[in-house]
Amino acid sequence: MVKLYDKGVYLLNGTEIAEDVAEVKAKTGTEVSQQEAAKATMAYHILADHNTSGNMERLQIKFDKLTSHDITFVGIIQTARASGLEKFPIPYVLTNCHNSLCAVGGTINEDDHMFGLTCAKKYGGVYVPPHQAVIHQYAREMLAGGGKMILGSDSHTRYGALGTMAMGEGGPELVKQLLNKTYDIKMPEVVGIYLDGEPMKGVGPQDVALAIIGAVFGNGYVNNKVMEFVGPGIDKLSADFRIGIDVMTTETTCLSSIWKTDEKIREFYEIHGREGDYKELNPGAVAYYDGMVYVNLSEIKPMIAMPFHPSNVYTIDEVNANLKDILHDVEQKALVSLDGAVDYSLQDKIVDGKLYVEQGIIAGCAGGGFENICAAADIIRGRYIGADEFTFSVYPASTPIYMELVKNGAVADLMQAGTIVKTAFCGPCFGAGDTPANGAFSIRHSTRNFPNREGSKLQSGQIASVALMDARSIAATAANKGFLTPATAMDVEYTGRKYHFDQNIYANRVFDSKGEADPSVEIKFGPNIKDWPSMPALSENLLLKVVSEIHDPVTTTDELIPSGETSSYRSNPLGLAEFALSRKDPAYVGRAKEVQKAEKAIEAGQCPLEVLEELRPVMEVVRKAYPEVGEGNLGIGSTIFAVKPGDGSAREQAASCQKVLGGWANIANEYATKRYRSNLINWGMLPFITEEDHENLSFQNGDYIFVPEIRKAIEEKASVVKAYVVGDELKEIELKLGDMTDAEREIILKGCLINYYRG
Repeated sequence: MVKLYDKGVYLLNGTEIAEDVAEVKAKTGTEVSQQEAAKATMAYHILADHNTSGNMERLQIKFDKLTSHDITFVGIIQTARASGLEKFPIPYVLTNCHNSLCAVGGTINEDDHMFGLTCAKKYGGVYVPPHQAVIHQYAREMLAGGGKMILGSDSHTRYGALGTMAMGEGGPELVKQLLNKTYDIKMPEVVGIYLDGEPMKGVGPQDVALAIIGAVFGNGYVNNKVMEFVGPGIDKLSADFRIGIDVMTTETTCLSSIWKTDEKIREFYEIHGREGDYKELNPGAVAYYDGMVYVNLSEIKPMIAMPFHPSNVYTIDEVNANLKDILHDVEQKALVSLDGAVDYSLQDKIVDGKLYVEQGIIAGCAGGGFENICAAADIIRGRYIGADEFTFSVYPASTPIYMELVKNGAVADLMQAGTIVKTAFCGPCFGAGDTPANGAFSIRHSTRNFPNREGSKLQSGQIASVALMDARSIAATAANKGFLTPATAMDVEYTGRKYHFDQNIYANRVFDSKGEADPSVEIKFGPNIKDWPSMPALSENLLLKVVSEIHDPVTTTDELIPSGETSSYRSNPLGLAEFALSRKDPAYVGRAKEVQKAEKAIEAGQCPLEVLEELRPVMEVVRKAYPEVGEGNLGIGSTIFAVKPGDGSAREQAASCQKVLGGWANIANEYATKRYRSNLINWGMLPFITEEDHENLSFQNGDYIFVPEIRKAIEEKASVVKAYVVGDELKEIELKLGDMTDAEREIILKGCLINYYRG
């Protein structure tokens, strides 16, 4: 089904894999170096076209377009305004698909929307009103273009199937583009994803995506690399099918994705009235890939990602055949994910030997596509979901899709069966819509199934489970009134309805400045929209208190700052910070604030020992070895330890909330994604790495760590920093900083990106 090559390989004429240069010469009669062949990938050409550094080893990328949604655009624009923004220099689209309900916290969600509309007018952007489209569907329909690059402040910014290399990053990276700066990275490795065969009837894009995620997530095979889709199997897939696979590449922790393009992609652009944006993309005659994932589409069966991660994959047939054993395994893994915060069991889901689920949802950038919903309607037509606990909701990804589903009868088929068809909204994907009952099991064609992303709250004793599935098998389960069923078990004639795009829907509702700024427009600020607090520059020396210690194999951004109803406070840095780690370590905020008292005392010209008594013995030990450390050259703040933090969302708030609470660093064995590490740096936080085994650390929660001459170490581009755990004496440890650009080091020195641009 899925095979990983253990080394780099060559691809000949886009179809044939060769494992070394000797095989290349034997099959082609030509000699080619690995270095030259690496330049023949589609990814290399697109990156070269957008690189401004003149050095393909150290890229400085300028993107063609930007996009954000209403959880992130307020903070981004506020940061850019504080840094000198006068006009959006490139097209910037502000969608409103996350805080769309306007149901939590009074007026604050709609206040954010009005902020966005007035900023689009003032700075020359595009504003997509609530319920018109989820961010990524609008980008596919209206922004993508062959050979282009798009940067979005959402982790699922993936338009590779349309020939666009897109990346999801934290807000500060978009701020840099708004200020005419660059996205700076080392040239990423490129891994080929070779698709062969053809999916069987009833298998959908989510099934293919989950099979790939299951094969590459745990071993980090594509971590921070570009996934380049090639092979003859692509020709057998529709544009919608490719898009459905592509959007899920984020869950592999790759950097970006790109696909070869053909007449089916040209047709996609024609349908949307943008044929001129199509560009044929293919790898060169001999292209070198740093790895290769071979996928036989013909062998893929309907898949399910069990709680609580998209990589926890099985075939649905496996689950049904081994229910008790697999559910027990899920429960054991949940002991780690949930920290024993709630009693968790799935055994009550076994009813008459079958798995019963209480909810099915098809939604968002992954599930809400036209073909997915048409297939679901074909499956459920003439059947009924029943009058028991099971519910079924469908969210088309855009109003144009919704309109076409109304016209072709799919909505009628769904609603007659008992389905609720809703507007374009990302809520079910991050815990702000269709929250199940406590203890319920939900199956979803969405992007993630981390704990709490369905809306439950561990601190209140609430937990529900989410499994990821394809729309087809969700509809098959709905047709079976909630009993888990693969779509391949259904005898269905798929109608294959053709899509017609009505461009007037957007033309009549979306505000498009056409790039013209109007400085006379006054920005509307709701009472919840607050400026970023001032942040100090990095001191000569640093004293850090460990205020949280997380030993999960991976820590998601949802655990660092919860999604769901907290998203309404994303425009209020201090208000949102109150929720930091609230579902993972509820005592974190209080501990961080206690340490922050010392830093605030320093800023006010007071003695920190007067406000934080526990510092006295700590400073006595530090001064025995470093008597000069003290007033004027010491910063005091907090840090957290996590084994592998940052999987999941691009949200910058996972870092900024720590920063506004006085955080100065993270310590980790590794960082799950580049974007989380970048968020730390952009908020002036040191991304320390320790090579100590996480179960035998030389420090623990509550300990102080003294880092002498940290400012000098950053200035001198040190990659390893000497630090000390403060006990009865100083115990030396080693912390690594990893690779940093000169600009990133300067941001750390200044204290954050805002300070860096203020000068």
